[in-house]
Amino acid sequence: MPELPEVETMVRGIRPHVVGRTIRAVTACPNTCRPISVWPKLPKLQKRLIGNQFSAVRRLGKRVVLDVADGSSLVLEPRMTGLVVLTDPPDTEHLRLQWTFDDGQPYESLWFWDRRGLGTVQLFDSGQLEAHYCSSVLGPDALEMTLSQWTESCSRTQRAIKVVLLDQKVVAGIGNLYASEILHRAGIHPATESNTIGPRELKRMVQAVQEILLTAIEYEGSTLGDGTYRNALNQNGRYQNKHQVYKRDGQPCLVCRLGQIVRVVQAQRATFFCPLCQKAE
Repeated sequence: MPELPEVETMVRGIRPHVVGRTIRAVTACPNTCRPISVWPKLPKLQKRLIGNQFSAVRRLGKRVVLDVADGSSLVLEPRMTGLVVLTDPPDTEHLRLQWTFDDGQPYESLWFWDRRGLGTVQLFDSGQLEAHYCSSVLGPDALEMTLSQWTESCSRTQRAIKVVLLDQKVVAGIGNLYASEILHRAGIHPATESNTIGPRELKRMVQAVQEILLTAIEYEGSTLGDGTYRNALNQNGRYQNKHQVYKRDGQPCLVCRLGQIVRVVQAQRATFFCPLCQKAE
């Protein structure tokens, strides 16, 4: 579930508490769940990180990047149900890795928690991260992508705009939840062929991308009914209270008050929209 706002919230939450601290231990948490992918394997990861320091924390698309003082970068990819927390994870059963600082400062550990075991942890040597996530693998960040970049990307494909928004090679960071919210704000039907969207509609969509994502960051992301997503301090996000269409199928549109939110499936993902606010051309 974590998308750009949730991952950005994780980054902002842990940054003040891990940068500059020396890593005293790296531990695999005991559990019987599906294992996450960790590379290199734990002994080598321990050798590389213990005694080192995190020099910066940043976001790359939907990934948390912890830069290490030796020039390497540790990339935590939460995927569907992963969290990066400093305290009180949702449960101990699904804890995966623990980085212990043990220097007397608040929050002595950083934890990676993952209910479904789909997350990944990977350490890249200096220069490898940029090569691995080059432009052919990861598109521009959603908060940095310009109108001209959007225009060029949309003009090259007939795919439905909702599907394009989810393509991380086109734009990094947008997931299923926020794609539906963005298109509703922009008044664009999710099945609209991307190369048919006019300049005025495209400008509205680009503005909606910024407005929706930045507001969701301000509200520290969306915690849905399963309660999986929590911020770094084990607190709920609050943006779920602002959702206009996501998982509101069968309910009245909160904008036009006349339409009823519809759920359809696109590229094996649920899409939610208002047929009156987002009329098909």
